[in-house]
Amino acid sequence: MSLFDHKISELHTLLQKKEISVSDLVDESFRRIGEVEDKVQAFLTLNEENARAKAKELDDKLAKEENDFGMLFGIPIGIKDNIVTKGLRTTCASKILYNFDPIYDATVMERLNEAGTITVGKLNMDEFAMGSSTENSGFRLTRNPWDLERVPGGSSGGSAAAVAAGEVPFALGSDTGGSIRQPAAFCGVVGLKPTYGRVSRFGLVAFASSLDQIGPITRTVEDNAYLLQVIAGLDPMDSTSANVEVPNYVAALTGDIKGLKIAVPKEYLGEGVAKEVRQSVLDALKVLEKLGAAWEEVSLPHSKYALATYYLLSSSEASANLARFDGVRYGYRADNAKNLIDMYKQTRSEGFGNEVKRRIMLGTFALSAGYYDAYYKKAQKVRTLIKQDFEKVFEKYDVIVGPTTPTPAFKIGEKTHDPLTMYANDILTIPVNLAGVPGISVPCGFVNGLPVGLQIIGKHFDESTIYRVAHAFEQATDYHKQKPAL
Repeated sequence: MSLFDHKISELHTLLQKKEISVSDLVDESFRRIGEVEDKVQAFLTLNEENARAKAKELDDKLAKEENDFGMLFGIPIGIKDNIVTKGLRTTCASKILYNFDPIYDATVMERLNEAGTITVGKLNMDEFAMGSSTENSGFRLTRNPWDLERVPGGSSGGSAAAVAAGEVPFALGSDTGGSIRQPAAFCGVVGLKPTYGRVSRFGLVAFASSLDQIGPITRTVEDNAYLLQVIAGLDPMDSTSANVEVPNYVAALTGDIKGLKIAVPKEYLGEGVAKEVRQSVLDALKVLEKLGAAWEEVSLPHSKYALATYYLLSSSEASANLARFDGVRYGYRADNAKNLIDMYKQTRSEGFGNEVKRRIMLGTFALSAGYYDAYYKKAQKVRTLIKQDFEKVFEKYDVIVGPTTPTPAFKIGEKTHDPLTMYANDILTIPVNLAGVPGISVPCGFVNGLPVGLQIIGKHFDESTIYRVAHAFEQATDYHKQKPAL
């Protein structure tokens, strides 16, 4: 049995009782990485020397002081490679940042460091978080631990794969259109996209600033709540960070959902959703009914426009955000350019991958003088309608439930030739980002040995309720206990 088969609270107790040391946990992480990393390839950069040094420092602290340390004290964590880490290479899985060593920490990293977590390394992703399969990484191909011929999802594929493979107990990802929930569903783990503004984005390399949100990927709902507790809250360094009190998320995990009202959008179980996935969700709803909740079918009529709206808005924001990578200040710079303009062109054409270029081009087009009103402005109006759909449903219901993804994990290479089919994979997660509401994915079944995710969506800043529902479901089932046979 691996130490990481224990929940965070159990590891905490073992540390307090001095039955294990922080060094044991770090050893366990690197032992497992040594065993499976050549197959899974979840990490881009390992932080072994610093991690072992910090473990020793925390063990000394543990030996000297009797007081109770925080719940995350001494726990190893993996970090998605678009979250800046002081002195630890941060590449966004892009050639253009191949040598970038940040001189400061993201706010979430400061909070994790204060809590005593140990960063094991930086995790692979789709380049600049653009993709649904981690096949767009500029460096390596991460594989799904449940089936090495399949993708782990994206863009936080490295984060989900590392947790599923038992390399780290938990990881941070980022979610712009489903990039935490979709890989969590594909890899059979728990992934939360918090409400927009709940977690600081300071130090998250921007893809689409009005949609990006950092969130936790864990083995259990309880672990997820502990991690969010530490990273959530107002940050003066981020003007979009919300001044809303952070409740005690773990206290919400009562297991009691009697009288809870669940909305199930007919659009989320309709065309394009595999019948086995639909059946897993209907079975999950029966479990929730047994626990005392009631569900009804509803409509989110504008969700059919979510995909087009998302790709116009996110690409427009990416076009503006990625203008800073030009070879002047840091990162990759093309050799033998004739002049400044030539250096910009060569650096960007050599440094960015195809998917990033595709989105920059689409966004630049949507923002151009003749097309701004027809595309970007229209997309913003539709975004408002999508948000209003959610608000209307939440007047009557506590949560919205449906599948996280239309199908289980697909094969590597299966969708790379057709970007539109790849984009459609996020059809069930994208509306959540456009509306800015929180959503969680928890394992709810298996199709041909591959995990299926149940998505639970809540009201703005009501992560407590979605945690309560997710936890009650998790306690009534054992999908989260199953592990890939690597």
